[in-house]
Amino acid sequence: METKSKATKPLVYRIGMILIISSFIVWVMPLGIPFLPITGKMKAISITSALVMAEVLFWVGALMVGKEAARKIRTALNPKNWKKKPETDKQEDGERENP
Repeated sequence: METKSKATKPLVYRIGMILIISSFIVWVMPLGIPFLPITGKMKAISITSALVMAEVLFWVGALMVGKEAARKIRTALNPKNWKKKPETDKQEDGERENP
């Protein structure tokens, strides 16, 4: 009798993660648009469309993977949190040891 591995995720979760990852790729695209040989009006429309599309992709993916997973991804990618120490370093009573 075969048992499913706990590591396998449902298809909806996988599609959601693909949407979230693709949203970050689309978010970077506007950096190259100003260098394309198109009119200024088309550049403005392209940049705005890419940013809106990136947000829509992220939030649709977030709905598919769940709010906890989306919150973890947003927190990990927020530059404000890059230099903070992980919460696992804290002691149970909330105090830190003095070095």
